[in-house]
Amino acid sequence: MRLDKYLKVSRLIKRRTVANEACDAGRVQVNGKVVKASYDVKVGDVIEIAFGNKAVKAEVIMIADTTKKEDAKEMYKYI
Repeated sequence: MRLDKYLKVSRLIKRRTVANEACDAGRVQVNGKVVKASYDVKVGDVIEIAFGNKAVKAEVIMIADTTKKEDAKEMYKYI
């Protein structure tokens, strides 16, 4: 699954366009490397997103094309 879509489906970022812009600006890293929105996310990847002066780090646990709002938190684990 593409990184921008994963960020939207998992609710780490609310909109796919915002996720795409964050990737283009270099604010999203996977396993310590800056990646593009088209990066193929795999289980076990560590995603780090820089939001202004704070950063969020999460490990990918599950990948699903669609999910309910309540179940979205099961797709990743905060580190």
